[in-house]
Amino acid sequence: MQALIDRTPGAPKGAVVGVEMPRGYAPEGGFALGPRAGRTADEKLAEAVNLAQALDIDVVYSEAVHLSKIIPATLLGGGVVERVAAAVAEQGIEVVVVDVLLSPRQQRELELALKAKVLDRTGMILDIFAKRARTRAGKLQVEVAQLTYQQSRLVRLWSHLERQRGGTGKAGGPGERQIELDKRMLNARLAKVKGELREVEQGRGLQRMARQKNNVPTVALVGYTNAGKSTLFNRLVSEGTLVDDALFATLDPLMRKLNLPNGLDVVLVDTVGFIADLPHELVEAFKATLEEVVMADLLLHVHDLSNPEMLAQAHDVETVLAQIGAAEKRRIEVFNKIDKVTMPVPGDGYGVSAVTGKGVVELLDVVGDRLQEDWETMEVQVPAGEGKKLAWLYAHGEVVTKALDGEMWSLAVKLRAGDVALWKKMEGAQ
Repeated sequence: MQALIDRTPGAPKGAVVGVEMPRGYAPEGGFALGPRAGRTADEKLAEAVNLAQALDIDVVYSEAVHLSKIIPATLLGGGVVERVAAAVAEQGIEVVVVDVLLSPRQQRELELALKAKVLDRTGMILDIFAKRARTRAGKLQVEVAQLTYQQSRLVRLWSHLERQRGGTGKAGGPGERQIELDKRMLNARLAKVKGELREVEQGRGLQRMARQKNNVPTVALVGYTNAGKSTLFNRLVSEGTLVDDALFATLDPLMRKLNLPNGLDVVLVDTVGFIADLPHELVEAFKATLEEVVMADLLLHVHDLSNPEMLAQAHDVETVLAQIGAAEKRRIEVFNKIDKVTMPVPGDGYGVSAVTGKGVVELLDVVGDRLQEDWETMEVQVPAGEGKKLAWLYAHGEVVTKALDGEMWSLAVKLRAGDVALWKKMEGAQ
């Protein structure tokens, strides 16, 4: 399939090539390919075009191809390369996106054949993350991922000097010397950025420990990119965080305190959107951010009910959750954008519209119930003059009933198991 896409004046012209390959194929360099389950070739190509446009590339040509045979040097067959090269020459295309994970050799050979810059899926996603990062932590994490990705690709930057080699013995030519120099500079920068990132991660770790010490539950929003997590986050906490109808609009984990209808205080976390074939460099670099998901008490998996690829996207999210060790976390399935569709919400989930607010209050009730499903209800008596004890019970649990009998308050309070033990210890110490 070939298509011309709406053009954006001023943006670099680009082409997008979607590639269907045999299951299990791994290109030179050891990258494994994760299948985007349940998607047609056209749907995969449409997502790749959206990713390219997120980089402000004016996509003027796109093509989906199914490879029956893998060409080791270029991955793509000669006919595909010829068609794309012709489009590059005719339309002045500067960037060609190949929506798979290319080896360094394949990327280099395609650039020579197409006479244009070539981005593979990993490079494209990394560039989007770099563009979207806002906080210091987010920028550091993206830079670590980019530097790690570039380590294996330095050779292509200086291949044009190899033919200038001269001399004998062990000394290499200018290309070889430049590669070694670049490697040292890259490794030095990578070590520096990793050190700065460790400092940021330590600070986050201390904050997380403080929340755990104070028994403040964490609720994390997860889902495929552009599912509406940030809009729902804003609706829940009424904060002015970035909301944009764009892929990866949120990179840095945003945390806000939220008071639930049952009186329980929680920390709500908005996380980066997941995507099929999430580059392993990003998973490694964003471990500190993704750890907020792993350590959360409850996940809200936000689905875009209006997206025909919803089930395939859900599969991709589950794959990433398993990859980071969060597959067994308890969760609530939240089906967003019910204002856009008439179809019923799946029976195992809760429908909301983050834009209109429909269903949000009911969702908050469910969140409170789910967080307290393993709490214990305890009958306690507190002297009327013991205001500090009453305040402690309200701060650490949910007071279900309260009655004054003379000089004594009788209360039924729902508490976490740890707080029940702490209360009994406080009472026993008197």
